[in-house]
Amino acid sequence: MYRNGLLMSVLVVVCMSVGLALAADGGNSKKGKYLWKTNCKTCHVEGGGASVLSPSSKTTKEWTEFFDKNTNPVIMEKCKKFPEANLKDIRTYMIEHAKDSDQPETCG
Repeated sequence: MYRNGLLMSVLVVVCMSVGLALAADGGNSKKGKYLWKTNCKTCHVEGGGASVLSPSSKTTKEWTEFFDKNTNPVIMEKCKKFPEANLKDIRTYMIEHAKDSDQPETCG
């Protein structure tokens, strides 16, 4: 009985550690891809009304600066509709698939 309790405690600690490590990274790339495609990409294509943009349009550094230091009022207004967690997901997706990343997005 004691052994089972100890095992469960260890598993809980491991699971929490993994969860915290993922949360520290900032966001969920798969969710960010979905959010990008359903909310942002519709305008950021040829003829969409905004500049053509994809994750591979910028380097990791450029995306980081874009999300951390952007003061463009039009972009800031559009971003207000997203909860902070969703913005982190989109940011993570864009950075993980930037043109200088290990997995650049090739068909957005």
